[in-house]
Amino acid sequence: MTQPQPDGQRIAAFWAARRSDDPALPEGAPEAWAFGATPEHADDLLTLVLEGVKTATASSVWDHEATGEPVPREGERSIILDGRGVPRALIETTRVRVVAFGEVDAAHAAAEGEGDRTLEHWREVHERYWREHAASPRGFEPDMPVVCEEFRLLYPPAGVHAGEPAEVD
Repeated sequence: MTQPQPDGQRIAAFWAARRSDDPALPEGAPEAWAFGATPEHADDLLTLVLEGVKTATASSVWDHEATGEPVPREGERSIILDGRGVPRALIETTRVRVVAFGEVDAAHAAAEGEGDRTLEHWREVHERYWREHAASPRGFEPDMPVVCEEFRLLYPPAGVHAGEPAEVD
């Protein structure tokens, strides 16, 4: 996987600006990460988030176990990076459930916002993703546990054009 490298200074400045907007936010910045497996994929999925089309994501429980990365929790915030590692959005996880791959439903597939938003498309794309990019040596299995995460966009505010970088104050 080729993920963008987060820029600590930009993340600190981004978080300081968000705290300036909302002083109730905690002092420490949340985890910063990018969607997808490549810089281009990160940018494509970020655009869907910024447009309000993508309000959910999925990850492999096995990948979380392999990397030691915790499974997301409701109420957690995340800084979302673009394909260059620049912080562009802030999301808050609103729902988390773990289901077998074959039990992911059409509503979740549509909320992920990709392709034609059908369950068939979701299954095809995610099976290929986990076969090619899984962090776990277990890769993909039809009954593998999948983390279905729903989120809401906290920043940028509605009306910011998805193609414009969110400026860091």
